[in-house]
Amino acid sequence: MRSLAPLPDSFYFRPAEEVARDLLGRLLVRELPEGRIVVRLVETEAYAGPHDRASHAFGGRRTARNESMYLAGGHAYVYRIYGVHFCLNVVTGPRDAGIAVLLRAAEIVEGEELVRRGRPGVIAAHRLLAGPGNLTKGLAIDLALDTVALDRGTLRLAAGKPVAESAILTGPRVGCESAGEAAAWPLRFAVDGSRAVSSPRPRLRFR
Repeated sequence: MRSLAPLPDSFYFRPAEEVARDLLGRLLVRELPEGRIVVRLVETEAYAGPHDRASHAFGGRRTARNESMYLAGGHAYVYRIYGVHFCLNVVTGPRDAGIAVLLRAAEIVEGEELVRRGRPGVIAAHRLLAGPGNLTKGLAIDLALDTVALDRGTLRLAAGKPVAESAILTGPRVGCESAGEAAAWPLRFAVDGSRAVSSPRPRLRFR
């Protein structure tokens, strides 16, 4: 199996765009009472902080919901969307920066049977973790994991194998059409050729 060694603290203390690209190919490990799930990240989105109209931290806004986005890099920021789904973000940069990376999709390396418990009715393995809400369902991630450090515990990131720059697709982020000029920023990143990448795919291009 690819390396399960934790990523160094320095990995996270960079701009969200850099971390978002570098997270592709890395491993996300989820420990459950029934066993372990390991997945390979294949799609991310960067949210660049107070100047980014698409970010929860735009204008320096701080609320009970997004406060964990202002933690130091290497922590989880989990929030609920549409009152139903959860989204998992990796906080980056120094404390109070308000920048993070949304994890959008992953491929299963280990523990498919455990993932299927959270995604009943889905037949194709490559669709089980396609999309941020599906990823958290399959890995049993909810608000209880908000603020956790991602170098230890039951939810953690591991080194894996980074993806070559030549294999990374970029495009505008999903669902950010009302964010003014930020709507067009190419801050969505995906692994070329991965069937687990979520829709819409036509918006992704090599840069």
